[in-house]
Amino acid sequence: MDLTAEYPLNELLIGGTEINYLFICPTKLWYFSHGITMEQENEWVDLGRFLHERRYASEEKEVQIGGIKIDFIRKGDTIEVHEVKLGKSMERAHEMQALYYIYYLKRLGIKAKAVLHYPKLNETKEVTLDGREEEVEEAIREVQRVKSLPAPPEPVKSKKCKKCAYYELCWV
Repeated sequence: MDLTAEYPLNELLIGGTEINYLFICPTKLWYFSHGITMEQENEWVDLGRFLHERRYASEEKEVQIGGIKIDFIRKGDTIEVHEVKLGKSMERAHEMQALYYIYYLKRLGIKAKAVLHYPKLNETKEVTLDGREEEVEEAIREVQRVKSLPAPPEPVKSKKCKKCAYYELCWV
């Protein structure tokens, strides 16, 4: 199902971070989407930023295309969207964020693929949209549903919680 008719492009816009957070923790997504941002004080976020800046110093960073902000891009016959991540423990969230960017760009008429970078592991992973539009559209609808809730969803405790910037909001 194409969301074009249901959500015109300007209404569809959500951030890639929101897609990412949906797959990490819907509670985190709700807080973030309601302007409660804790990342600026989190050491893991700082480490990720440091790796991003140092490892890819020659790349033009934080590229804005339409309403999305991408870590960096490389141009060619197909635009390469590059996202830098600290580790692979949340690989599904990273992949869905990359798929969202490709989906969004496709809606703008731009052919793209994505590359996830894991500099600490010295690994990359290529991501293409190939037949996964419905999966992205379902994620978009779920992000919109979570954002529209009157209160944050009940958190589900997991091992990733201890490193989360929002830990104190959920568990203290």
